[in-house]
Amino acid sequence: MSDKLEGIVSPSIDNLLDKEFDAQKLSKYELVIFAAKRARQINDYYSALHEGSLFNNVGPLVETTIDEKPLTIAMHEIDENKLDLTRVAE
Repeated sequence: MSDKLEGIVSPSIDNLLDKEFDAQKLSKYELVIFAAKRARQINDYYSALHEGSLFNNVGPLVETTIDEKPLTIAMHEIDENKLDLTRVAE
């Protein structure tokens, strides 16, 4: 088995549920919606990158590799406290 687990198990859901956003803890359902919205934003960024229009989209806020999916990137951003709950909700 590999030493470093990747994908949806890294970062662990338990660690993400312990994070506070705007002085509140998110339920697991709110966390899923929060991560999904950010993943859509990242996906839109990559789509716009191919079209040459990057003005309306914010790219990944953490170091990524080419094989990482937008949801994984969003989870890493949440884990590293790079996101503001109110801005992603827009």
